Amino acid sequence: MTQHFPHRQLRFYMTATAPCPYLPGLTERKVFANLPFSDGAWVNDELTQAGFRRSQNIAYRPACDGCDACVSVRLPVPEFVLGRSHRRILRRNGDLTRDIVEAEATVEQFDLLRRYLEGRHPGGGMSDMGWLDYVAMVEDTAVRTHLIEYRLPSTDSGPGDLVGVVLTDTLADGLSLVYSFFDPELERRSLGVFAILDHLRQAAALKRPFVYLGYWVQGSPKMDYKANFRPMEALTRRGWERLV
Repeated sequence: MTQHFPHRQLRFYMTATAPCPYLPGLTERKVFANLPFSDGAWVNDELTQAGFRRSQNIAYRPACDGCDACVSVRLPVPEFVLGRSHRRILRRNGDLTRDIVEAEATVEQFDLLRRYLEGRHPGGGMSDMGWLDYVAMVEDTAVRTHLIEYRLPSTDSGPGDLVGVVLTDTLADGLSLVYSFFDPELERRSLGVFAILDHLRQAAALKRPFVYLGYWVQGSPKMDYKANFRPMEALTRRGWERLV
């Protein structure tokens, strides 16, 4: 069997201590590495399976002193069974169109992102993101990535209103949701949950066994929605294990 080796050894670094964005009163640190352009896709696959997340050309994971609340989670696609609430969300969003597009930033996407941040995360870490920051987030990478746009039905001959966008990496063993944002005024549609359900369908069609959801922090209101997906696997010191 042929093995693939990166052209150069990865170098890992630590960030400075900062306030934890999920659990009040705690601090966080991250370990990170720059993804190489020549082997970026393969390295991203390996690091995602090891619990890292991607941001542009950086892969990172928490490395907090005395705290391991951030748990990397993924959904095993063949075993997932839709619940009644999931079926309702799918029906509620059955009128949306989904388009897979190149990882190229547009003003329409950025306008939606600004409305999302102002409506859902005012004062958060990304609240001051500008146009060039968004372009870098979407386009500055050498991995297999794309955008998925969700739109309302068209009222004329053009495309319908953009209501959701997901930046998604394609991995050897699944799909990884890097970042998503939605119309904050359409809360009843549960667009964040719908996007995960849609990615489960996409992964099944591609015959990829996992959908990676990033980190889950038990007790954090921002992360509660992830606990509603079962079965779910979490990365522990013993490897990937099923959550009860």
